[in-house]
Amino acid sequence: MLSQPSRPPAASSPQPTRRMAVAALLLGTAATAAWQWRSGWGQQGAETTTPPTVGDDVCVVAPPTPYDAASGKPLAAARDVPADARCPVCGMYPARSRAWAGQVIFADGDAFFFDSPLSLMMYLGNVGHYTRGRTASAIVARYVTDMDRGAWVDAQQAVYVAGSSALGPMRAGNLPAFADHATAQHFVQARGGRILGFDAIDAPLLTSLAPQRRSGNGQHAH
Repeated sequence: MLSQPSRPPAASSPQPTRRMAVAALLLGTAATAAWQWRSGWGQQGAETTTPPTVGDDVCVVAPPTPYDAASGKPLAAARDVPADARCPVCGMYPARSRAWAGQVIFADGDAFFFDSPLSLMMYLGNVGHYTRGRTASAIVARYVTDMDRGAWVDAQQAVYVAGSSALGPMRAGNLPAFADHATAQHFVQARGGRILGFDAIDAPLLTSLAPQRRSGNGQHAH
């Protein structure tokens, strides 16, 4: 009787190995998708919801106050300081320091208000820098506040005191203004300083009073 040929041993079933490979592939795909979501789409979504960072170079835009014909006042007459008006030089609200406030009025009726005579003088020295498109030649009126009575005074007719102990709204030296020389002299006797007329206020003086701020190119506009 012939012997049966021996059969080769059966190969082990590949099914467990295949299952493991498929499972590993699925896990890898899921991990890759999760990583892509975190690093790709997730970041894009965050970028669209996060407010942009504001840079350091920020300037204050002080809109003009237009002329109100219904007020019954002449266009070039001094006006009350609006509560929301901002100084184009320093950004402060002049209405909060009314005893120091100043203003300029342009031929088109627009007015700008200032926290102090110092800011007003700095503005007059460089109108185009503080209000783009504006020129000093278009200004029809300039006013400062009389420190003694609190009334508006023509800035070109006012008397100023430099170097006194009085601190302006910025808590630094300033140019308190007065309607007449006698009142200014009384102030000097009490607070020190020297009396100046409008034409005597120049760029070096403004720089000495506010070295951290721009005082314009040359003297202020008359």
